Amino acid sequence: MQIAVIGTGYVGLVTGVCLSEYGFHVTCVDRDADKIAKLQQEIMPIFEPGLDKLVANNRKAARLSFSTDLAQAVGQADIVFIAVGTPQNETDGMPDMTALNAATKEIAKSLKNYTLVVTKSTVPVGTNRKLVKIISEMNPDADFDVASNPEFLREGAAIEDFMSPERIVAGVDSKRACDMITKLYEPICLNGAKLFFTTFESAETIKYVTNSMLAVRIALINEIADFCEKTGANIRDVAKGVGMDYRIGEKFLQPGPGYGGSCFPKDTMALQQMARGVGCNISIVEATIRSNGNRKLHMAEKIIAAAGGSVQGKTIAVLGLTFKPGTDDMREGASLVIVPELLKAGANIRAYDPHGMKEAAKMLTGAIAWCDNAYSAMEQADALVIITEWNEFRSLDLKKVKTLLRTPLVVDLRNIYKRQDMMENGFHYVSIGRQDVIPGQPWIPDLNMQDEKAA
Repeated sequence: MQIAVIGTGYVGLVTGVCLSEYGFHVTCVDRDADKIAKLQQEIMPIFEPGLDKLVANNRKAARLSFSTDLAQAVGQADIVFIAVGTPQNETDGMPDMTALNAATKEIAKSLKNYTLVVTKSTVPVGTNRKLVKIISEMNPDADFDVASNPEFLREGAAIEDFMSPERIVAGVDSKRACDMITKLYEPICLNGAKLFFTTFESAETIKYVTNSMLAVRIALINEIADFCEKTGANIRDVAKGVGMDYRIGEKFLQPGPGYGGSCFPKDTMALQQMARGVGCNISIVEATIRSNGNRKLHMAEKIIAAAGGSVQGKTIAVLGLTFKPGTDDMREGASLVIVPELLKAGANIRAYDPHGMKEAAKMLTGAIAWCDNAYSAMEQADALVIITEWNEFRSLDLKKVKTLLRTPLVVDLRNIYKRQDMMENGFHYVSIGRQDVIPGQPWIPDLNMQDEKAA
């Protein structure tokens, strides 16, 4: 089976590479000639663990190629994936469909034999029906079907998610499309994945509701963490106790500085706008969007309060800038709000991120010193702030950290350290949803200290 993937962004590249790993012949297409040239040299445009090795292996096996020639790739393909970007439109909050519509028109002109056109891009409800119309009008003789096949990839774990998914959702409107999707995903379903067929509209909606549900959980647990700080409850114990209820589950109950990335912010906003467009009340999602925006501002205020109410002229060491570990993606990351707020308050920033420095430097300006490692960022800093929970930050030499900092203040926005350890090492330790640890003050140990570990 020949496959063409249009778009070599995060979703397109992972999709194409993983399908080639299953033995399909895949051509990944992009208009960006420079990006394609680098991919042909096996230089990755994104950081995703294991992706470079899969590219090298499948190029060597002649199953994977990269091209700027959309017409040729589509003309030879049995299945064409559309995986172009649909970024949020700043004017109305809806996805910008410019690239997707352009790709669809080019595909329509290039179709030869029967082809299944599969939408991987996240698109508003009703889009796939429109794609059928566009292709039919542009190429009345085309023999084709359209399928909606939303992605559920976590950045940093995308390869695992593609190859071992919990479910594969496919919106179809013909038996032929259903059969093609079944054949395509048969190798993955043999590993236990469930293939779920539905309509175009339901598949499109599933994508938005999935991300919105997860965003709601994050926003709620973040607000409960604030409640715990005011009442003396421990958010780790609360989240654990709540998550033990099988109806709720334990995932996405870890508090932090607010969600970010390319999906949750964009998809919650799009769902809100789509609901308004059809006259539906979706106030829970609207509240989640507001809560998450306020959360990031509140984290900056929390850092300033921990530093005595002012950071004017103080140096703050910031560890972690990407929106989550395992990726170089900065989009909608908490650091993009927290760092500017600290700079606005007069702080000087010393920052380090294992893989996000290049992207961060494009998006953050001001009094920022970009450091080579975690310890160099701490040198003579008045406070250490952990924003992203990269694994290398979980086992810092606390004695060394204390000698490097001018003031032994640590603000941990990811709760990656035990309060007992921080107290014993003489830190003023501020975390999320737990009482602060201040050297010399009485402190009651947690009853479940063994559970205070990296989540």
